[in-house]
Amino acid sequence: MHVYQVLHRPLITEKNSQLQALGKYVFEVADEANKNQIKQAVEKSFKVDVTAVNIITVHGKQRRMGRHQILTAPWKKAIVTLKTGDKIELFEGV
Repeated sequence: MHVYQVLHRPLITEKNSQLQALGKYVFEVADEANKNQIKQAVEKSFKVDVTAVNIITVHGKQRRMGRHQILTAPWKKAIVTLKTGDKIELFEGV
């Protein structure tokens, strides 16, 4: 899997903003991606040192569309911990 196919988008929420103070950043990642691929993708894309990667699979939810109930697709997110002193500038302006 190519490095740029691993990271889909950064997840910017209030809770994730609090994690940034601890040097942790959250991304939506490809379903097939593993910890090593995510680590390499973040290090290559943002020029930082990654110390840990935690992966969470978010299960799909039941949604109503008129009379029908559908199940949204499950997706995967990764919490990436950076080396002390490193930060990703992409998140700083938010």
